Amino acid sequence: MIKRIPISALKVGMYISDLNNDWIPHNTQRRRGVVKREETIEKIRKMGVQFVYIDAQKGADTQDSETAEEVEKRNEAALQIAGEQKPGITPKVSLSEEMAVALGIHSEAQELVGSFMNSAKIGAAIDIAPIHQLADELQNSVTRNANALGCLGRIREKDNYLLEHSVNLSVLMTLFGQYRKLPDDVLHQTVVGALLHDLGKILTPDEVLHKPGRLSPEEYEVMKLHARHSRDILSATEGIGELTVITAAQHHERLDGTGYPEGLKGDQISVYGRMVAITDVYDAITADRVYHRGMTPTQGLKKLLEWSGSHLDPALVKQFIRCIGLYPVGSLVLLDSGRLGVVIEINEEDQRLPVVRVMYHTKFRMPITVTTINLSKAGSQDRILRAVDPNEYRIDVRKFLS
Repeated sequence: MIKRIPISALKVGMYISDLNNDWIPHNTQRRRGVVKREETIEKIRKMGVQFVYIDAQKGADTQDSETAEEVEKRNEAALQIAGEQKPGITPKVSLSEEMAVALGIHSEAQELVGSFMNSAKIGAAIDIAPIHQLADELQNSVTRNANALGCLGRIREKDNYLLEHSVNLSVLMTLFGQYRKLPDDVLHQTVVGALLHDLGKILTPDEVLHKPGRLSPEEYEVMKLHARHSRDILSATEGIGELTVITAAQHHERLDGTGYPEGLKGDQISVYGRMVAITDVYDAITADRVYHRGMTPTQGLKKLLEWSGSHLDPALVKQFIRCIGLYPVGSLVLLDSGRLGVVIEINEEDQRLPVVRVMYHTKFRMPITVTTINLSKAGSQDRILRAVDPNEYRIDVRKFLS
């Protein structure tokens, strides 16, 4: 049986099934196995981990625990409560209409951020003007229909994670900032900060940055330096605002002080740092990487709630969930009827009843005629049971988003 236990209850002889520390960036630590030494427990504690999951059938047990099913039920209940309010941004144009524009912006953004990073790496003159223009284009697209750029964040290649993560983070920060009604100039600066938050990785050795296996403790310390490098490079770049620097510098800080580069705690972290920390963790844990299979968007939101309070700002996490929806566009969901559908539009009145495009029947294990269903319409008998991993059914959601 899989159980969640506090770190204080972890003992030698227990079998860890999940370190529950995906909120730690670049986490390549071994996640499963029997605890053989007290030193191992101390290392886990120093990472800031407060709860781990153990397999009581493979190792020692403890009464100081709750089952994984109980945790899942609590997270699901918290998610439903957080998502009760209406989405904060109403689309002004259809998804299909904005998708054509969004594809161009998304491609341009990756090329521009890549070019910017290459120029900085070789010490060439840096022109920040195109980045500012790109930030404006991102904000305008999200204003027209946030779902277009949002769902493109679900369609990416794990080998191009660095650039796609930077672009997707800027989209999420745009959506989050608009939902929170940040002033235009403030929003613009935070979006630029999100676009360039990983700029410091140009100074990270390739053998560390692109290592497919686990990072050693020494390599991890080298990797952590990128946040400080981002801050220093941006601070020295003409045309970069103070909030841009703060956003980039604080994206790995955590409320309990276990983050980096400064180990800031609580209110020492700016609201923009706390916002970008949430979006950064969410995008990282829902992305497929060389050493990590991404969670579904909905499961990722539940994890944000689970890690709230200790690592992430709980009030901001709930706001983030409200602004992107319980089932973000691009999510694959299982319906009561046994059919699978891709969420293509969020319901402005009830986030539990989006518009989905069904294409597969799990009971018959076969594709079906593609049909678009508005779950909120009178007469619709279907409801969402849960989000599912597209890889489980070998479904390419990209085919059903346009």
